[in-house]
Amino acid sequence: MARQADETKIQRKDLRDDMVLVPGWDCYWSLPRHKKGYAGVVIYTRNSVCAPTRAEEGIAGVLCPPNSKTSFRDLPEDQQIGGYPTMEQLSESEVDAVTLDSEGRCVILEFPAFVILGVYCPANRDESRDNFRLGFLNVLDARVRNLVKMGKRVILTGDINISREEIDTAAAEETMRKNGLPGLEYCSTPARRLFNQLLVDGKVFGPPDEGREQPVLCDVTRAFHPTRKGMYTCWETKINARPGNFGSRIDYVLCSAEMKDWFSDSNIQEGLLGSDHCPVYAMIKDEIEIDGAKRHILDMVNPPGMFQGGKRIMQWSMKDLLPMSGKLIPEFDRRRSIRDMFSKKPALPKEQSTAGEDSQEPTRPEPTPEPTTCSAQPTSFVSKGNSADSRVKSTPSPQKSSVGKRPAREESNIAPLKKTKSGTITPANGKGQQSLAGFFKPKTAPASTTGSGNNSINGDTIPTFVATDRDKLFPRSPFPAVTSKSDTSTSSSQMVTRITSNASDATTVDPEAAKQSWGNLMRRPVAPMCEHDEPCKTMLTKKPGINCGRSFWMCARPLGPSGQKEKGTEWRCATFIWASDWNGIEKEQASKAREGN
Repeated sequence: MARQADETKIQRKDLRDDMVLVPGWDCYWSLPRHKKGYAGVVIYTRNSVCAPTRAEEGIAGVLCPPNSKTSFRDLPEDQQIGGYPTMEQLSESEVDAVTLDSEGRCVILEFPAFVILGVYCPANRDESRDNFRLGFLNVLDARVRNLVKMGKRVILTGDINISREEIDTAAAEETMRKNGLPGLEYCSTPARRLFNQLLVDGKVFGPPDEGREQPVLCDVTRAFHPTRKGMYTCWETKINARPGNFGSRIDYVLCSAEMKDWFSDSNIQEGLLGSDHCPVYAMIKDEIEIDGAKRHILDMVNPPGMFQGGKRIMQWSMKDLLPMSGKLIPEFDRRRSIRDMFSKKPALPKEQSTAGEDSQEPTRPEPTPEPTTCSAQPTSFVSKGNSADSRVKSTPSPQKSSVGKRPAREESNIAPLKKTKSGTITPANGKGQQSLAGFFKPKTAPASTTGSGNNSINGDTIPTFVATDRDKLFPRSPFPAVTSKSDTSTSSSQMVTRITSNASDATTVDPEAAKQSWGNLMRRPVAPMCEHDEPCKTMLTKKPGINCGRSFWMCARPLGPSGQKEKGTEWRCATFIWASDWNGIEKEQASKAREGN
């Protein structure tokens, strides 16, 4: 029905047709305003089953719709999604609302059944971004709670960048051991505490914060797998942690508490590769219960009157596009895909469309328009199947007379050449295009040149030759080669003499020794073997410090589920050798091998 992708890391100018003009789907983008290749969220909706009634960008409502100078929160009430954070709620964030919404981190769609928020929350990687991260989470919490207070059902989905409990991350034990945190305190770090207060059954250490006493969302995926371990959605690519499933669950599908019975299944797709994240899905039942009455889900995810009892009553059209639709981006508006071009017949010209197909009156050929006519008629191309006399005909379209264009016929002072019956090319007296042979005419005739075989025109000498069948397509050059066979043999013998004399003076080089020397120089370094008796891989240190930039060798196997280097297992062992140390050992071994030989 709908699919959300976060962390698109793309600019508007880099959007392609296969991203926006997807047949049968609509899309709603939120892209960063200033940073390039950063963040970004998009939600795709399938036109055959659902169509949103409203769409917005950002969590605070301070941005403006396309082609408008009025922010979403200042639009008329019937055009708003609502639930915008109050000034008091916005004051809890140390970052202003415009900055929070300028990084392309949220798309909000409203359907009659619910409001869906697709988000990409800031990650916990840089302490300088802690204020932005907590500010975004505070405003997001306020927006969700305000929508629930309005009586609207909410679905929150995307990359929250928070693992809610110890079961949701493989690094929980190591983190708690390093920081000396018990389980409850681990779940109550600032961002994790804020997130858990939003969730039903969320672990919170101490009394809840003011205004957050009541949890409002359910973790749909965890509800279907309450005790499942290793249900991770993100893995660190730098340490190749995915094969050993050393990861975290930071991608969620959350819903209002009253909607928890609407879903028939929810899970992760850990086998789908191509990213450091894996997809998370949740499936809604065909029939849902609202206020004690059974309703078909298609009736509730489309504008009123489009579906009734799960059957389509009114067809979706381009008129149903919302201003936030990606198909209305100026670069893609009113564009047709290749599929549309082949599925629709081209419109006929007015002259042809007015004539009936059953008309028995023969059509008369229209006179060719004068060259001075300003308007041009469209040209049609008709295929006549397997007819032996079929031709591609094009009526010469009249051209507009303008300064700067070449005249249809130019005066020429050069007499062209005509081919006589005997095949001899001779100059013509009439005006016309110059033949190919005319381009080989020497500009000035030599003073001492007298030849009976050349025709002279106006004092210029033009070579005359007989045109064969080959010459008709590939004219021969009138200038013959002047190199004689004797000259060639003489120069070749002199060249051989010089090479022989120079070679005799050179020092003789053993080809086998040269080959071995070049081989030693160009060959790749021999990798040391790890504890698994397998070749190690080379890595480069990027951590700031005295060893930054140094290369080292380590076990090539992926990290295990424990996240530590293990001994006697199938996962990464503790082999570690600095490249400089190994190069010294390798040279010493090579030296001993040469001495032994």
